[in-house]
Amino acid sequence: MKKLVTILLFVLSLGICKAQQPDSLKIESVTPGKIANIIDIQDLAAEGYNYWEQKFKGHWSGIHFGLNGLANTDYNMYTEDQEGFLDINLQRSTLLDINLIQISQGVQRNRNTIGLITGVGLQVQTFHLDQNTSIEEGQNRIEPVQLIFDANQKSKLSSTYLTIPLLVEFQIPIKTYTNRLYLATGIVGQKRLTTHTKIKYRKNNQKEKLKIPDDFHMHNIRYSAMFRVGYRWINLFASYDFRPLFIEDKGPEMYPFSFGVTLISL
Repeated sequence: MKKLVTILLFVLSLGICKAQQPDSLKIESVTPGKIANIIDIQDLAAEGYNYWEQKFKGHWSGIHFGLNGLANTDYNMYTEDQEGFLDINLQRSTLLDINLIQISQGVQRNRNTIGLITGVGLQVQTFHLDQNTSIEEGQNRIEPVQLIFDANQKSKLSSTYLTIPLLVEFQIPIKTYTNRLYLATGIVGQKRLTTHTKIKYRKNNQKEKLKIPDDFHMHNIRYSAMFRVGYRWINLFASYDFRPLFIEDKGPEMYPFSFGVTLISL
């Protein structure tokens, strides 16, 4: 019994002595440079998908449809009875943009939400005249022409343009990375390719049309301000021309404008 008690006391004394010894843990200060060597941010990004490394992509290419109008009209070079010969039916004056080539360039180093956009497109612009009138190119100016075939005839002025934009676009991610609200603004240069007037009518119950191609004293080059906005499947645009439709003193002063939606995004 005495031996057992002696052994227990000996073991207990060893435990107490060990507990009283100072902690041998060595504390070493680490400089920020060593931390940077230990943790590599690029390695962390490589383990997943870094969305910000995607290239910037703008919203220009696609098929867009809209309506045309004429603003700030002035017929001061015509007689009172001639005024309004180019009044249009806004609901039937259409615009079709086919933009197949787009070049996007981001301007940020570590983000892809701001960029520049250019490209090439084709535009078909049509003005449906509200009256039974057409126009012809006179020697000094555009002249109104009364061409009445029947009560239901349709008259229009159509032009085709080659378009080149220069836009800056801002994108704002909403909730998720891929859902972005975008705002784009800039200038679109346009080169007129063709222009013609067309009148559709009936004669002896047969459909007829009279098509006359000409320049009609219109500008060959024009510029317009462009504004585009969209979120997901809703994409809208509006534009306003800096130049009037006709060359100065060659026709009534009027500035084309347009607005519409994107039908197909590419």
